[in-house]
Formats: sequence, C-alpha cells, structure tokens
Amino acid sequence: MTSETMTAPKIGATGAVEPRGAKPKKLTIARVGVYAFLVIAALFFLMPLWVMIVTSLKGLPEIRLGHLFNLPAQVTFEPWLKAWDTACTGRDCNGLKPGFFNSLKITLLSVPVSIVVAMINGYALSFWKYKGSDLLFGILIFGAFVPYQVVIYPLIIGLSKVGLFATLPGIVIVHTIFGMPILTLLFRNFFASLPPELFKAARVDGAGFWQIFFQIMLPMSVPIAIVAVILQTTGIWNDFLFGTVFAGRENMPMTVQLNNIVTTTTGVREYNVNMAATILTAAVPLAVYFISGKWFVRGIAAGAVKG
Repeated sequence: MTSETMTAPKIGATGAVEPRGAKPKKLTIARVGVYAFLVIAALFFLMPLWVMIVTSLKGLPEIRLGHLFNLPAQVTFEPWLKAWDTACTGRDCNGLKPGFFNSLKITLLSVPVSIVVAMINGYALSFWKYKGSDLLFGILIFGAFVPYQVVIYPLIIGLSKVGLFATLPGIVIVHTIFGMPILTLLFRNFFASLPPELFKAARVDGAGFWQIFFQIMLPMSVPIAIVAVILQTTGIWNDFLFGTVFAGRENMPMTVQLNNIVTTTTGVREYNVNMAATILTAAVPLAVYFISGKWFVRGIAAGAVKG
C-alpha cells in the first residue's frame, strides 16, 4: 500500500466523513448525458413559472400579441395589486388578502396540533407497545390510502352534529385527522431508528412516559419534526377540497379564492391578474421549501425512511 491509501479519511466539522481523492476530470458521454437531462428537466419545470411571471408583469394589450415567453416591454405591477386587493372572488371584490389571512390561521393552528399528536403516537408505538399496537398502527397507515372523497360525507354529518361544520375548529380537526397517518409513520420510523439503550437507561433511572418524551425524545426529533412541518404546511396551504367543503365562507382559504378569481369572468378575462394571483398563492409553500429545504433533506436522512 502507498502512503496515500494509508491516509485516514478526513472528518468534517459535522462529524461526517468527507470524500477524498481527486475529482474526475475526464468528460465522458454519460456525464454529458446526465447534465443534459438535468438541464432539460429544469427548463421543463421552470418554463410554466417563467410564463406566469412575465405574463403577470404585462398589460392586457401586450398579452394579446401572443408572445408568451418574451419579457414585458413595459413592466407593470398593477395586476399584482389588483390580485391582492380588488380582484373579484365571486360576489366580493376584496382580492386574495382575506384568503391569505384565512389560510394563515388554518395553517398555524393545524400544523402544530397534527404534529404534536403524531409525534406522541409515533413515540408510543415505538417504545410503549401494548397489545394490539401493531394492528392499530396498520389500521392507521391504511387510512393514508383511503380516498378523501369517500369520507367527506360522513365527516360533514359528524361535524354538523357537534356544531363544527363550516367553522375554523372544524377545518383544523379535518386537517389533523388526514395528516395523522403519514406523520405518525414518519415519527414512528424515526423513533424506531434510535438506539433502544437510551429508552432503557431512562427507564432504569425511573423516568416515566412524559419525562422520557420531553427530556430525551423531543430534543432528538428536531430533524424529523422539520420534515413534518414542511410536509404539513405545504399540504394544508395547497389544499382546495377541504377548504371548499369544511372551511365555510368566513374561513375560505387562499386556494379557494384563487379558483374564484380564475373562474369569475366579467367581460374581459385578465390573464395577468390570474397569473399574479397564482404566484401569490404559491409564494408561501415555495418560501418554506427554499428556506428549509436543506433541513428537509437532513431530516429524511436522519431516519424518516428507516423502520
């Protein structure tokens, strides 16, 4: 062996082993093909976004010329202002602003509740197994594959009986119920990947259910909790079906109002306003992804797919 092969691998600041050795310098056909595919795929997925942005910055006379991909000859932000403040969402012409705050309320209430419940479920199913826990876990996961449309009517009847239909608590309960299977699976698999010696040592020291949860499991579950926050936030914010059925007129989310803006026609269809409204509606999930995307990858690698 040479001295080069005997050299110990370099340990990075995070404790992970960093790659060593020279990078490949030869440009092969396979490498060119991979880069070409990635560029084409990126352009394919970015093309609709580009069309939406440039269309939202054009006036209607320029849009009628049909040059979809061209930059605007004269940039105008009037469509954005109208989409936010004065666009008609049915009989009301208050723009997306009320829907934005409704979506914010629904998301800020639904995400913590669903994550806390799923985290406790995953913790209990991993370390405090009881008779029939595996069967219960299987039934819970089965709920992730049940089409939403099948249970909408029973939920309407049930929420109506308790006076929660078309209310803010009602839509929060619905999002919590339907987020439970996948979030419980994430947390259960994460906790199952932890060394069981931690739990056993805490039990020997006399720690109980909640003490182990808050002092040991909760601090260690930050990576997977971030994954759950991203999944649940984007899912609830982008929801249209539950918002239409369960939110009620006073709590109508942004996606429902976007649909009303696009489908409401009074004479001339304003494509620039529609595009601006679409980008405004998608802005929050996009911001969540770009800000916390690296945490999402770390959380997945930390045990979200282990079990």
